Amino acid sequence: MKHDSNLPWYRQLHWQVLLAMVLGAVTGVVFGEPAAARLGWIGDLFMQLLRMIIVPLVLASIISGVASVGGGRALGRLFSKTLGYYLLSSLLAASVGLMMVNLIRPGVGANMVGAASSELPELETANSPVELLLDIVPENFVQAAATGDMLAIIFFCIVFGAAITTLPDKTRVVLTDLFDAFLQAMMALTSGIIKFLPIGVFALITRMVATTGFESFQALAMYALTIGSGVTFHLVVTLPVLLIVLAKISPRIHFANMREPLLIAFSTSSSGATLPVTMSVVEEKVGVSNKVASFVLPMGATVNMDGTAVFECVGALFIAQVLGFDLTLMQQAIVVLTALLASIGAAAVPSAGLVVIFIVLEAIGLRGPAVNVIVGSMLAIDRPLDMYRTAVNVFSDSCGAAIVARSEGETEVDTEVR
Repeated sequence: MKHDSNLPWYRQLHWQVLLAMVLGAVTGVVFGEPAAARLGWIGDLFMQLLRMIIVPLVLASIISGVASVGGGRALGRLFSKTLGYYLLSSLLAASVGLMMVNLIRPGVGANMVGAASSELPELETANSPVELLLDIVPENFVQAAATGDMLAIIFFCIVFGAAITTLPDKTRVVLTDLFDAFLQAMMALTSGIIKFLPIGVFALITRMVATTGFESFQALAMYALTIGSGVTFHLVVTLPVLLIVLAKISPRIHFANMREPLLIAFSTSSSGATLPVTMSVVEEKVGVSNKVASFVLPMGATVNMDGTAVFECVGALFIAQVLGFDLTLMQQAIVVLTALLASIGAAAVPSAGLVVIFIVLEAIGLRGPAVNVIVGSMLAIDRPLDMYRTAVNVFSDSCGAAIVARSEGETEVDTEVR
């Protein structure tokens, strides 16, 4: 998605969304229930458009990401180190989200759905780790894709992408080119749908205010606080600890060297758009070799979404709390696992996390009109949170590059502020 800071303010997406929120709130207050009945369907249509792109987007981004790695033993070593770091940091991020949402409990007692809450969805989750494992491996991939069984789809994409890397060059290049092209087409489609975000937000906020008044905004403020504190904790505690423990790197020096990409990530909300800057800064200022940077960072932009993992966990549990569900430990573990796998599938475009939240909700069986209303209101305040999450995603990628470079014996990494 193109960087939009050169456009006049009224054409920038976050201002449009803010305006849509205000107009929606005013419309809901002035026209009440009739407006909710008349406009609600537009919000539902937008949500369905988002749901429509989930499976092909995940399919394209994971297969393309895993397949582009290539083969060879040195590459295999680099791949396992990189993937190991990304899984560890994403798992820690999801756990931080889980901790914060259970401490702050932003959705408990919130009234955000009014009349809609009478039709609570049924929660479906596996009861044991074995059952979960059997659920992850699909009997029939086409059926899994048709029913939106996200864990099964993600599993298939990862093993399929890995299989592509073992093929002879001629065949492998054809398939990787094909999936790269497919991914670009899906990115274009996603960007096109996101352009209609203000209209969707307007309709959803109108319905929310018309049915519940302004009570819901208090819950949203608590939700934003929960995500903000989770992402901050991960940025200032978890990642610095990983830098110190895994590579004996000073977090202060690394922060200072990474200033520029962090600002760009914050302003564009896209780790994909920030990638060229991240790569040049990690090589020139952090001091990582081109071999490591050009491997670890593009993979990170696809796979490593720590801020997104925090958001998926908090978002899914927030919705469950609003709807009055008390999730068991097993259900929360499934949320963490799905958030981890889904953050791998999140494309590096603004607000991709919003598409992904549906994946996590589907995994625990949360769907229906009530869920649409809550996700819609979360959409409305997502832009500043998304900007912050993206900066953390990029910072985590750079930490990964520095840690892997040190483990490969590179001594010039983060020795000074450059």
